[in-house]
Amino acid sequence: MTIKKYLILHLLLALLPLMAMAQEDSLSGNHELREVVVKSKNGKANYRTENMELIGKAELFRAACCNLGESFVANPSVDVSYSDAATGAKQIKLLGLSGTYVQMLTENIPNLRGAAIPYSLGYIPGTWMQSIQVSKGASSVKNGYESTTGQINIEFAKPQGTDGVRGNAYFDSNMKVEGNADASIHLTDKLSTSILLHYEDRQTDHDGNGDGFMDMPKQRQYNAMWRMAYVSPGWISQLAIQGLKDERQSGMSHHHSSGVQHYGIEQATNRYTLMWKNGFTINADRNESVALMLHGSIHDAKNRFGYDQYDIKQTNGYAQFMYETDFGEYHNLATGASLNYDRYNERPSESPLEGDFPTRMASSPFKGDKRGSSETVSGIYAQYTYKLGDKFTAMAGLRYDYSNLWGSFVTPRLHLKYSPSSVITLRASAGKGYRTANAWAENVPLMASGRQFRCDGETNNGFGFFREEAWNYGISANLNIPVGEKSLELNAEYYYTDFLKQLVVSVDTEVWQGIPAPNRAFHFSQLHGTSYSHTVQIDATYPFFEGFSATAAFRYNDARTTYEHIGLKQRPLTSKYKGLLTLSYKTPMELWQFDVTGQLNGPGHFYYLADSDLTTYPAFFQLQAQITREFRYFSIYAGGENLTNYKIKNPIIGAANPWQPTFDATQVWGPIEGAMAYIGVRVKI
Repeated sequence: MTIKKYLILHLLLALLPLMAMAQEDSLSGNHELREVVVKSKNGKANYRTENMELIGKAELFRAACCNLGESFVANPSVDVSYSDAATGAKQIKLLGLSGTYVQMLTENIPNLRGAAIPYSLGYIPGTWMQSIQVSKGASSVKNGYESTTGQINIEFAKPQGTDGVRGNAYFDSNMKVEGNADASIHLTDKLSTSILLHYEDRQTDHDGNGDGFMDMPKQRQYNAMWRMAYVSPGWISQLAIQGLKDERQSGMSHHHSSGVQHYGIEQATNRYTLMWKNGFTINADRNESVALMLHGSIHDAKNRFGYDQYDIKQTNGYAQFMYETDFGEYHNLATGASLNYDRYNERPSESPLEGDFPTRMASSPFKGDKRGSSETVSGIYAQYTYKLGDKFTAMAGLRYDYSNLWGSFVTPRLHLKYSPSSVITLRASAGKGYRTANAWAENVPLMASGRQFRCDGETNNGFGFFREEAWNYGISANLNIPVGEKSLELNAEYYYTDFLKQLVVSVDTEVWQGIPAPNRAFHFSQLHGTSYSHTVQIDATYPFFEGFSATAAFRYNDARTTYEHIGLKQRPLTSKYKGLLTLSYKTPMELWQFDVTGQLNGPGHFYYLADSDLTTYPAFFQLQAQITREFRYFSIYAGGENLTNYKIKNPIIGAANPWQPTFDATQVWGPIEGAMAYIGVRVKI
């Protein structure tokens, strides 16, 4: 029996004493009434004009949820997958497109942008989150111009919440250990403070498929946040300071026996953020208020792939002033101004280590030189909302922004919501989104390949900046249909994203030109042609009986992009469809909770390799389950992920010799790891 199977068996056997404890409790008859806790409801936020899904604490606890990237396991709209088979970086997809087109917010302030994108899903611990709001389509202009396919907003645990100490400990069969703790205290009836701590560690040199490369990186992370809040009838102020240190090591395992030079991958990131939000009530009767939001971050990352090194430091400053008021019974106006500043210092270069090996950044226009570039964007906006009770809402917004790199641009957005009865809610939206893409910083995981990097055509001063611009249109229907004594919640939606400008990563331009493998590269270029995505989704939720509910969903994607010398093709590594079924059951006293989630991931295309017989990958099914046992002051949970044990047979192409141009760890379309078991405990004092 392997060590991994041994650990899985013993973690599952750990459930047996929990069952005995539950049986003893059920027979004793000495139950105490527990404190009543109001939990946020999951599902559609029907009170919102936008098409929004709310993921509350109850949903987050249905899985191990170690970080943001693992919070969407039971969500039908958001896909999470590995960016490559070497670094452990995860990426999300929404509406069939990369997560770079999703505006990431923390407490309604733009965050986790640019250089933070590759590993950002691991920067927010699961226990820190109070809720997640997923908005689809072009969102409100209040938060800026960057939302193209939607927004994901993370609300952290607030210091003005209940006093006390909370903790979480986690261990899994991949030898990952995690510890979390947070504490909050009310200093006065208006002033409160809290601290949130996170530590995770995995130092196992694990190579489950025997290809000589670690299946997941060795990783150690320290993460801390301090918060303070002042809440009074006329003034609300929130201050937060966060510091993070994240270290990853991967590449060849110590058990590699091919005799080639060792190929190592290392990432070291230090990130610091500061947030200060202030809201002042002018007239409560007409909801008149002003707000000032400030945010700053320093993201400093060093990346080494073999003998190639890429260092990136991004400094960001953001400020927004907002005024909002109701005028008349049906009308609301929100206006404001914002300023965003990004400074990048980059150095793609060869490592000073000895050896004559091909450099991945050989064709970078500033190879070996540390160069700086910056973008400053100032803007103003106005958003008008007409609300006729609960029946009809129209929200129209317009932004005007000026960038020192791209000049002035206008962002229009419109949202409509119509509820003719309590049974049905209809929504429609249309809007534009813009984004400045940094080809190097946002695509660091692509360095886990033998290809070179080349920027073609329209960039800004050779720094690898590209302008992206797209329209997004969407319609949706939400129905609450009485079935028996329960209500069936049924949702249907369609979204279309049409790019006018886009950063296109073309992988095999040289293949179609007949250029030999040693000279092939990742080509970063501006879109020449059409690029779009169609997404259709249907999902239904029904509580069959007390404590038991089920959600079923199906989504179809058609995402295509024009590639130079290739034409209009389906976007690689994007599944055509996804099916999902989640089952959840709580016993009458809520002592036990059982959760099962199954995902059917559809087939898709690899890169367009004209010299390869492999062009598509198959559909595959994954299963995960968790059991939670509640006690008065703590809970114990245990479960497993990828219980079908499905994994890619050879996730790394050319693993035997990573120094050759044919080496490629970036074509990941499914699980790299097999079945995994975990156990954890949550404590609340």
